[in-house]
Amino acid sequence: MRGSLWQFGQSITRRLAQADKKVVPRRYFSSEADLKKTVLYDFHVDNGGKMVPFAGWSMPIQYKDSIMDSTVNCRLNGGLFDVSHMCGLSLKGKDCAPFLEKLVIADVAGLTPGTGTLTVFTNEKGGAIDDSVITKVKDDHIYLVVNAGCRDKDLAHIEEHMKAFKAKGGDVSWHIHDERSLLALQGPLAAPVLQHLTKDDLSKLYFGEFRILDINGATCYLTRTG
Repeated sequence: MRGSLWQFGQSITRRLAQADKKVVPRRYFSSEADLKKTVLYDFHVDNGGKMVPFAGWSMPIQYKDSIMDSTVNCRLNGGLFDVSHMCGLSLKGKDCAPFLEKLVIADVAGLTPGTGTLTVFTNEKGGAIDDSVITKVKDDHIYLVVNAGCRDKDLAHIEEHMKAFKAKGGDVSWHIHDERSLLALQGPLAAPVLQHLTKDDLSKLYFGEFRILDINGATCYLTRTG
């Protein structure tokens, strides 16, 4: 099983590295054509993925085996999930941490560069808007991921407060990373399988930590989360 996961990982990273090359488009039904598609859409279809609408995206709900089989395999061995429908974005500028602290409950300024945490966006009354995983890449660069189903609401909330913050002289800008893919590798074999694809020592990557490293020839952002 470890070998097959390793080969699968090599196939995925090659597909991502070639994503900017010209691809012959598939034919879609009109309803399907309205859905967004991740870079790995063709890979899912070619491998028997059952595609369903989710938060405006066409995503695989299962493959040729059953959902139960996939779940058990992930718990016993490992599983690689395409979660590119989730929204990754960067906040940059010397005031990006104090700006984000106005929106979430985490001690963003207290994070050491190269670490991250799970947090929650709140409204003016303290009610929860959405959860998010944030990572402090550098003191002036924070990367965060928000849920696909809350993307429009979250981005509008961030943009509204950013305009007000910048109007008062705050130094912060943002970029939405629609050009990137996001993968989640889970299961007891996740770390040892991924170790075959990188020279970095993953045994020293602890929970909540972040690195930029080479994985099978592709430069990747890697975080260890739950």
